[in-house]
Amino acid sequence: MTDYFGKDCSCLHGKKLFLFDMDGTIYLDNDLFEGVPELLEQITNDGGRYVFITNNSSKSVSDYVAKLHRLGLTFVTEENFFTSAQASLALMKEKHPNDLIYLQGTKSFVDGFEGSGLKVTTEYNESAKVVLVGFDPEFTGEKIYNTCKLLTKCNVSYYATNPDWVCPVEFGFIPDCGSMCKSIERATGKAPVFIGKPHPEMIYAVMNKFGVAKEDTVVIGDRLYTDIASGNNAGVTTVCVLSGEVGLDEVKNAKGEEVPDYLLNSVKDLLK
Repeated sequence: MTDYFGKDCSCLHGKKLFLFDMDGTIYLDNDLFEGVPELLEQITNDGGRYVFITNNSSKSVSDYVAKLHRLGLTFVTEENFFTSAQASLALMKEKHPNDLIYLQGTKSFVDGFEGSGLKVTTEYNESAKVVLVGFDPEFTGEKIYNTCKLLTKCNVSYYATNPDWVCPVEFGFIPDCGSMCKSIERATGKAPVFIGKPHPEMIYAVMNKFGVAKEDTVVIGDRLYTDIASGNNAGVTTVCVLSGEVGLDEVKNAKGEEVPDYLLNSVKDLLK
């Protein structure tokens, strides 16, 4: 088995934990990529595990399970997911357990925080101590008005779920959380602390949960600056696929933490 450049990558079949990005890696919008069901079955039959680690915070885990069930992956459960929204929730519980948190995000994102024991609001409230912004396809002018007002008038801690510039869709791309936060920065002069990939904490959390070592783990994704960088930062094997955001020239010119160990056209190339 060789990768796009002819490099032997047969070692990938011996991995025990496969961490897949979602958007642009296993599907695009509502179209599941060819070979995904067979690949997940292959991993399971080989005694391995697979987990979808996504920076996309617009959906709750239950929503992601429902989506993949609609796409035909009826065997996946909540155990197969770890999102930047989950990572953000864990961080808020650790650092701001008693603070009022203002959330800018989708209804699904907000629903994931309500009932968690944290104090949250989606309305402007000068008692808020934290602003947390997520990728938001339900974005409105009122939301960004409230966010900018809080960042300008109040002394708040400022976080965002992920730094992705764009989210791949069937016609191309739409602005993701990183782009939204850049517009907020231009208006307020404030930049957030990003929580998701490329930081390695999401990968560490999943490895620790299942007791899998670094040498037995692989990260597979379509973005160099998030997926591949997070895997490299965590010290695990990285595989970039050309089915989503990244182009071949970008991979050829990659440097440092963004250089993948292997390049494949799509996850279908992982099939034996």
